[in-house]
Amino acid sequence: MNQTNGLQKTLKLHQVVFMGLAWMTPMIYFTVYGVAHEAAGGLMAAAYVTAFIAIFFTAYSYSRMVKAYPIAGSAYTYTKKAVHPLAGYLVGWALLMDYIFSPIIAILTFGIFMNTEFPAVPVFVWIIFMNIILAIVNIVGIKSAARVSGMSVLIQIAFILLFCILVAKDIIAGDTGAGSIFSLAPFFHENVTFSTVFSGAALICFCFLGFDAVTTMAEETIDAKKTIPKAIFLIVIIAAVMYVAISYLTQVAYPDFTFANHDNAAYSLVQLVGGNLLSTIFIIVLIVATFTQGVSSVTSVSRFLYALGRESVLPGKFFTSIHPKYKTPVSNILFIAVISLSAVFINLDTAVLFVSFGALTAFTFVNISVISHYYVKLKRRSVKETFLYLVFPLAGAGFIGWLLTLLDKKTLLIGCAWVAVGFVYLFLKSRWGEAKERKNVPVPVESLHSSKNYVR
Repeated sequence: MNQTNGLQKTLKLHQVVFMGLAWMTPMIYFTVYGVAHEAAGGLMAAAYVTAFIAIFFTAYSYSRMVKAYPIAGSAYTYTKKAVHPLAGYLVGWALLMDYIFSPIIAILTFGIFMNTEFPAVPVFVWIIFMNIILAIVNIVGIKSAARVSGMSVLIQIAFILLFCILVAKDIIAGDTGAGSIFSLAPFFHENVTFSTVFSGAALICFCFLGFDAVTTMAEETIDAKKTIPKAIFLIVIIAAVMYVAISYLTQVAYPDFTFANHDNAAYSLVQLVGGNLLSTIFIIVLIVATFTQGVSSVTSVSRFLYALGRESVLPGKFFTSIHPKYKTPVSNILFIAVISLSAVFINLDTAVLFVSFGALTAFTFVNISVISHYYVKLKRRSVKETFLYLVFPLAGAGFIGWLLTLLDKKTLLIGCAWVAVGFVYLFLKSRWGEAKERKNVPVPVESLHSSKNYVR
């Protein structure tokens, strides 16, 4: 494999949007429905609006930073160049946890659903099978991954649209709910506090993850400075419209909907809306969605590892290797395939905890990077620029940082432990580098001569 060849610019706006939405997986709404419903006290529409506001500020900050640094590396690159190399390393290490465990979530979810449909085949068989397929699709090239992602996203959006039409039809016909499609009930409830809604929003932010992943494809995107920012806002807005629409309609239609197990709450809801036929379609679409989420997440993490290798955070010889024919980081893709085999042993909840901590940490620092780069270093301080490069990113950093603190203690402890491991790795790596440099420094000739004078 040739290490001198770079990544090729082939992606257009619609392909980047599809890749981001595939990584995000619109069907994730149903996957976390039960947990999110409980966390938000039933006011999911309000929680999704709150999460969207927080994410929108952060999306704006990403769009500013990708204009400044249109290269792979995402939050790691932005923080390192705008704030400080050590802060960049901290963010990169936290983000590495997010990106590595994202394919694991997709692979594990795929295995669980396939095992549900085909109980005779063990989960670990589906995990191994999906690992192989994901590796092949990503090795062949990013354009093939984009085509697969595009088809999957269209299928998911079509199902969500069908679901919303069926629910709206029942509301208008008076078969369920209050008979009116217009209501403020999904946003306000006397028995639900704002703190509960905010706690739900902290968890629901997980459903928006994906808009940030497209920044790792900057070096493979045509006119990245214009294309990536547009893609970021399109991804966030499309996701928000879908999530809020589903939440609003289901809450109007089924205000008293209850479930015994939050893991299969969405399946019960879909069955209530469309019976066995819709629930069968739901399972098929969900399996397709988890597969393409895996394709997109492997694409993102392999490019992120490429960026870390180029920055010598990780061994560059291995992680910057590009295949001469396919122009993809094959070594990174195979590395992720090996790591993802841990899906056989790991718990899905644990993987989600890793992703949430890493993503919210990165979001916080990207907002800070905008302030440091534009407002402090470039001194962009007119009235308009003060709002754009200080007020907006400060609001985003404060909002996301606060949501980070609302995660449960177990998540925060695991995240801090991961960061501590990163600092230990950095310390050992720097000490090893210093020792290697001292070993390779030639001894001056005059020193050799002077040392002989002291020999007795």
